[in-house]
Amino acid sequence: MKKIIKSVFILSLSFVLYSCNNNENKQVQNQQRAMPFPVSIIENKTVIGYDTYPTSIEGIINSEVRAKTTGYISKVLVDEGQKVKKGQVLFQLETESLTQDAKAAAANVNAAQVEVNKLKPLVEKNIISEVQLETAKAKLLQAKSSYNSLLATIGYAQVKSPIDGWVGSINYREGSLISPSNSTPLTVVVDTKKVYAYFSMNENEYLNFLQKTKGNNLQEKIKNFPKVELKLANGTIFSEKGKIQTVNGQVNKVTGTVNFRALFNNPNLLISNGNSGQIRIPIEYKNKPVLPKSATFEQQGQVFTYKVDNNNTAKAKLINIKASVDNLYVIESGLTAGETIVTSGINKLRNNTVISPQEVAYDSIVKPIKVLF
Repeated sequence: MKKIIKSVFILSLSFVLYSCNNNENKQVQNQQRAMPFPVSIIENKTVIGYDTYPTSIEGIINSEVRAKTTGYISKVLVDEGQKVKKGQVLFQLETESLTQDAKAAAANVNAAQVEVNKLKPLVEKNIISEVQLETAKAKLLQAKSSYNSLLATIGYAQVKSPIDGWVGSINYREGSLISPSNSTPLTVVVDTKKVYAYFSMNENEYLNFLQKTKGNNLQEKIKNFPKVELKLANGTIFSEKGKIQTVNGQVNKVTGTVNFRALFNNPNLLISNGNSGQIRIPIEYKNKPVLPKSATFEQQGQVFTYKVDNNNTAKAKLINIKASVDNLYVIESGLTAGETIVTSGINKLRNNTVISPQEVAYDSIVKPIKVLF
């Protein structure tokens, strides 16, 4: 009996040892078959993101140039885009008929003056009544008024720039008949040494923006608004930063938005009246875990990454995104500093896959990617 028990014990022990050796061999084989993948340990970083809003650009002064009298344009004295001074003549209207009328009016003034001069001594000698002299003086004043009115009209034939600035599109050319009632101005002279950028936020964005800004009232908050950037239509960032100057403060009932105006210096006149672009308002994310977008994948509208456990097994991990900054995601939840993730090549992975981790420096994978044109 003892021999039988001893035999059973030896047989069982042999089976256990065989199973252990078999499992160890499988683990070794799995590790040998594991593909190498770059991994990195998540760290907290401080990054700057931007909220963007479409904007339209205008010069700080946009002055329409209009005629004050009716006439044909005889000369256009400037070209589009030309720099002009206040008072500089831009258009010359035809004045030949007005000049003839002015000569006749001047003759009437002289005749009326002669009549007054002739009647004065007669009144002094009581030959005629003073009423006749006063009537003559009234006719003289009327003649002078008509003459001065014609001179003013002739002066209006020189259409001048109301400000220092740059000439916009010229809407009428030589030979065009113009009048003060024209709906389209002759041109627009703009001052673009500084420009206004107009943009809008919806009600939710507006309230969030105000709540994040220091200050006890709107005026204090406006002073504490961060400087903003201007992204031009070609994708480049304008060299000068702007300052938000005014906020409408009222929600438009039709659009549900609040209007803002920012001021930018434009020393090189790179920006023109009518340009478009995007306002970029900076947002700082302090000490947040971030990871490159290349280390993530989407599934049914959700974002995942592969987290590596202590057994070198890559497991799909759902993460919640707080913000997207360049080539990075700022993580709201799902990952914390100190956890290890696969940084690239995740399209070759499946959930619960054993890998051979190849650690890379975290800073090397979170540098923003520069776009080359």
